[in-house]
Amino acid sequence: MRMSDIIEKFIKELFNDNEKIEIQRNELAEHFNCVPSQINYVISTRFKPSQGYYVESKRGGGGHITIKKLNSQKEDYIMHIINNIGNEITSNEVDILISDFLTYNIIDKKEAKLLKVATNDNVLRLPKEIKDSVRARILKNMLLNL
Repeated sequence: MRMSDIIEKFIKELFNDNEKIEIQRNELAEHFNCVPSQINYVISTRFKPSQGYYVESKRGGGGHITIKKLNSQKEDYIMHIINNIGNEITSNEVDILISDFLTYNIIDKKEAKLLKVATNDNVLRLPKEIKDSVRARILKNMLLNL
């Protein structure tokens, strides 16, 4: 296993039945004999809202980090994603979301295909300035109907 995988597994095990954990970046780095930026990397790539987590980070005092598990119910998860999409989204970002949705069984393969096709650059033959905002509106409306 890579160090990032080991750190991710360790952090996830801290949750047990809790919905929230608090960790110190420096203490965790010391525990794994790595640099604090390695901890930052794991948290920023493995504990994103699209993966069901909310992270609050406070500077100073060793880098206090709070990680909260989001409600895992499908509807709450989808609403959280909708609220965090913003006014624009790229095709690549949609692909990542769809992949995460499939991983967490939020949607099935048929729904994934429909989301992908409806938000694809080949379908959205629009000026570059508005393409990502139209894509975001389409994606949000499709997710609302799931």
